[in-house]
Amino acid sequence: MNTFGIRFRFTTFGESHGKAIGCVVDGVPAGLEVDEAFIQSELDRRKPGKTKFETARKEADKVEILSGVFEGKATGTPIAMVIFNTSQKSKDYSNIKDLFRPGHADFTYFHKYGIRDYRGGGRSSARETAARVAAGGLAKLMLRELGIEVNSGISEIDGIHATCYNYDYPAQSEIFALDPSVEEAQKNAILEAKKAHDSVGGVVRVVIRNVPVGLGQPLYYKLDALLADAMMGINAVKAVEIGDGCMSARSKGSQNNDQIRKDGFASNHAGGILGGISDGEEIVVNVYFKPTPSIFQKQHTITTQNEEVDFELKGRHDPCVAVRGSVVAESMAALVIADMLLLNMGSKIEGLKRYYS
Repeated sequence: MNTFGIRFRFTTFGESHGKAIGCVVDGVPAGLEVDEAFIQSELDRRKPGKTKFETARKEADKVEILSGVFEGKATGTPIAMVIFNTSQKSKDYSNIKDLFRPGHADFTYFHKYGIRDYRGGGRSSARETAARVAAGGLAKLMLRELGIEVNSGISEIDGIHATCYNYDYPAQSEIFALDPSVEEAQKNAILEAKKAHDSVGGVVRVVIRNVPVGLGQPLYYKLDALLADAMMGINAVKAVEIGDGCMSARSKGSQNNDQIRKDGFASNHAGGILGGISDGEEIVVNVYFKPTPSIFQKQHTITTQNEEVDFELKGRHDPCVAVRGSVVAESMAALVIADMLLLNMGSKIEGLKRYYS
């Protein structure tokens, strides 16, 4: 289960402290101009060690395209991309070789597979998400050809909420904040947690614009269901909302319905999706990240031999994983939309007739 998507699909490989991570992307339409510099710029947004608000691990995250591109264009065959790891410090994990870190996948992976890769969690590490961002870069290049935009940013850190959403501002912000008026407070919350050897959670808001009406495959491949699936598959994500999300359960139908006129919808409580199908409005997704479980305080746990122990973690970790999770959520949203666009090509017989006539 390392593959996501149907028509626009990608498979990732590699571990946090292995030689490399990467992906194979299938379904990229032939003739698409593959801007390698753009894909690299996406990875630069996610890469660690840029600011004091992130892990100190330094990785160039230099992407190399191995196949599927000729003279700058996709050939229609699988595009393989690789990112070599250059800053592993496996010795930082030697003291946890035989124990399970609270809040991590150590316990469940060990009981499922019977193998303990203690070097940063191996395959379960968020390091794998760099490959998703590389794949998402290809999806965004395809969406750009169709005028579809995918943007994201941090709307909340440690309970400090944005009061407005400026999707141009995150490019200027060290934490990809959507609201400059609360950015400093959000930054301080991260630094205070870091100083206390603790961590904080956060919320990423993703918005997708200019999506045509009709994307989504009812009943069991709905657009909102797949977006939620994509986001919940990201490390540390514990909840996802489409549109008003949980607030919808606290409102009346008369308040929640998006009434319709000939020039469009009067509101967008549904977040751009009705019946699992896009309605042409902005698609809005809120993604909730838990606090980074890697904290530098004494904790209680058990060993692989079921012995109770106390331990203190070492290493280099993000004090707020949501910050770098922003571009990952954005990338996954782009991959979902790309897949749905290709799936939608055959939803009407008229479209097939036009294509094959």
